[in-house]
Amino acid sequence: MTGMSDSHALSGAYAVDALDDDERAVFENHLAACAACRAEVASFHETAALVAEATADAPPASLRAGVLAGIREVRPLPPEAPRAEAPVTSAASQDGDATVVPFRRRLLPALLASAAAVVLLAAGLLVWQPWQSTTTSVADQVRHAPDAVSSTQQLPGGGEMTLVRSASLQRAVLVAHDVPSPGAGKTYQLWLAQAGGMVSAGLVSDTSDTTVLTGDAATATAAAVSVEPATGSAQPTTDPVALFPFSAGAKGGA
Repeated sequence: MTGMSDSHALSGAYAVDALDDDERAVFENHLAACAACRAEVASFHETAALVAEATADAPPASLRAGVLAGIREVRPLPPEAPRAEAPVTSAASQDGDATVVPFRRRLLPALLASAAAVVLLAAGLLVWQPWQSTTTSVADQVRHAPDAVSSTQQLPGGGEMTLVRSASLQRAVLVAHDVPSPGAGKTYQLWLAQAGGMVSAGLVSDTSDTTVLTGDAATATAAAVSVEPATGSAQPTTDPVALFPFSAGAKGGA
């Protein structure tokens, strides 16, 4: 007869239906009075359900090659010599039975725990995969939008600025090419012409990079760039060095 302490060890086998009829009946009687085993069985059922439902993207060839290389470096264990199986006496058993827990049943909880780790790993691969790029910058979204229109202006001091606008995304970006420095203590400031006047759309912190304008570019009628103090201005204090009307003079493409 299965002992009380042995019954605690059978929760994994019960969860995956690996008990015979007599063992199942004994364990279910034990289960009715053991909250710890009920919780453990519920946990194993949840893990088994996750394993059944989990799907993962195929890993890259490099990952497979790395795993195979690692396997070749693992030193196999020598074969285990056969030995007689001795009874395992349950310590502090409530009914005093000496029982033997079959190896396959002792192994089941470990296998379920490993399966849970595989499920978590698969979920992680679905969320973040280092061999795939899933992030597209706002600037790239605007430049490659189906309705993107661009306009290029030559600067008086040399270089050029290209403004790309997507009305559907309500955003615009500025791309600078060989633009000279605005001078010590100065910066290029972006503006959007709205119904109430010129509204600041941010500062150009790096003329060698693309700058995303702040504000709603869909409702604006034009964009402009002026030279302002390094901290920026509430309104333009100089004539624009570049002006980009949105109603005319623009052409499709980024």
